[in-house]
Amino acid sequence: MGAKTAMLVYADGDVAAGLTGAADFADEASAAELLALLWPPARIRPDGEEPWDLGDAVFPPEGRACALSTPEVDVLCDQALMLDRPSQLPAHLVDASMGRTLYLHAMHSAVDWFAFAVWRDGVLVRSLSLSPDDGVLEDTGERLAFEEPFWAGRHPASLEGYPLPFHPLDLGDHALREFFGFSGEGADDGGPSAGRLDPWAVELYGFQVV
Repeated sequence: MGAKTAMLVYADGDVAAGLTGAADFADEASAAELLALLWPPARIRPDGEEPWDLGDAVFPPEGRACALSTPEVDVLCDQALMLDRPSQLPAHLVDASMGRTLYLHAMHSAVDWFAFAVWRDGVLVRSLSLSPDDGVLEDTGERLAFEEPFWAGRHPASLEGYPLPFHPLDLGDHALREFFGFSGEGADDGGPSAGRLDPWAVELYGFQVV
């Protein structure tokens, strides 16, 4: 999976629970309709490959996108979602979340950058973006409970003189578990961590964006 993500998730409730058994409800047509929120339908083409495991789909290559639409959870994965300031997510994508919770999760291990945002019923409640090179790019709303130990210095970066009180990828990995019930490769542990959801058991449909 690696420490790279570019995800937008719409949820009616618990994401991990909603994705369990998603194959019983998902189909390519619904996934394409969901992806049309991000790209004009004329630019979307099925990639002709087998469905992507969520573990790989969280960060598709440029020119590709992955999507899954179920009654309880909708997932979009596309590098176009990697916004330095998540609060600037286009309004139509936020408007599509009315009555639901919307999560944006994006990180890139090459620059130790992590960003996330949460909207509830279309209202932004939390947005954060930071990296060691650029510092804190955005810090909006009250910190969520899982963040507090990081800001309090309980999870310091292992590198001496690191310019942030914690490693952004460590927080990013915790956010994956908190929001979606699974973990990727944390900055320090070098491997996958157990969670409530097995990301390799959830399949998304792949598309080319032309």
